[in-house]
Amino acid sequence: MKKFILLFILIPNISLAASMSMIGEKGKLSEVDRVIEVKMYDNFYESNEIKIKKGETIKFKVYNFGEFVHEFNIATKEMHLKHQTEMVKLVENEILLADKIDKKKMKEMAKKDQSMSHSHANSILLEPNEDGEIIWKFNTEAKLETACNVPGHYETGMIAKIKY
Repeated sequence: MKKFILLFILIPNISLAASMSMIGEKGKLSEVDRVIEVKMYDNFYESNEIKIKKGETIKFKVYNFGEFVHEFNIATKEMHLKHQTEMVKLVENEILLADKIDKKKMKEMAKKDQSMSHSHANSILLEPNEDGEIIWKFNTEAKLETACNVPGHYETGMIAKIKY
């Protein structure tokens, strides 16, 4: 029984690690090649195209200048579509509101469902007037984009293409 429980815990984490390595990996501050500033407004990024080179480690400095909560998430289109179901759960549980994140409730819900923690190295979720950063190593040539997966935002075009 203990082996079954351990497998139940490990398999999703192994799967997540495998899909994450497909798109790159968390970068190290000491290896940053350059800094790219990203400005998020309501339903668009400035700029809508990000140019990188394979092997580069980029520090993204992300600012939310919109009136709503926005996400900066580096992934493939398929990964974004899958992640959107997690974001819907955040809304359904009143963790993700239009203009704020109930971080206390998020922390509590994450104890029951890890996907509710929204603590992935390739993603940052910001309230209006917040800023944050992601350091990401692009060691793959996967077809990537950054997107906001807050319900409705991806569909309205809050996407930036990553070009090699």
